[in-house]
Amino acid sequence: MVGAMPKSPKGGKRPADVIGNAVHVMRIATGEIEDDTPTDDGKDQAAVGLGKEGGAARAAKLTADERADIARKAAAKRWADSKR
Repeated sequence: MVGAMPKSPKGGKRPADVIGNAVHVMRIATGEIEDDTPTDDGKDQAAVGLGKEGGAARAAKLTADERADIARKAAAKRWADSKR
């Protein structure tokens, strides 16, 4: 598949070379062209909203010590994964 145009994370098409991609991004930033990436990421927006509420509720009920313990465990896991 030589010369195929790569896809952006949201499925839009982007130039394959670095300079072409930089020019494309510059044109989007200056308003010369419209960004063609789809805005719908396929997630149910109601579920996303409920997930945000649940996360905030959980954070509100945790004590500072519990939050620190969770952060400590997460950091240890990240370091353990990076050493492999």
